[in-house]
Amino acid sequence: MKLRAWMLALAALGAATAVAAQDLKTPSSDQYVPRLGDIMGAAQTRHQKLWMAGKAQNWELAAFELRQLKANLVEAAVFYSGIPIGNVATLEPALQSLSDAIDAKDGRKFAKGLGELTDGCNACHRSLKRSFVVIKVPSEQQPFANQQFAPTGKP
Repeated sequence: MKLRAWMLALAALGAATAVAAQDLKTPSSDQYVPRLGDIMGAAQTRHQKLWMAGKAQNWELAAFELRQLKANLVEAAVFYSGIPIGNVATLEPALQSLSDAIDAKDGRKFAKGLGELTDGCNACHRSLKRSFVVIKVPSEQQPFANQQFAPTGKP
């Protein structure tokens, strides 16, 4: 049921913004459209905070960060036509898995779901010819511990 609700919300948001989509290509001076890098930077921050909240078993905070991360992904797809909505929709099983793990307060399932989400993020980056942006499950609580900075193929 949650999957259906998520997809309906995504469709409704897309429909509500479809009329304005043409204007987004050339924003007027009174229309703010965040840069894609800013949206993705916020998503990366949410990814790390989601991991930290889950690791600390702060399930309420984890649920909040997951909702915020979903909103970032929807914004990216709505504001930037170069990101196929299908790329965001393919993340839904991982997002649902995380939501279920948070609801169950299950750290093991949470870790698995975060790994699946991370894999999905990287698959999207590869499909958009941005494979040099590699997100990883954080290994520590340092800022940007959820990104690999060495070139692909080097640890």
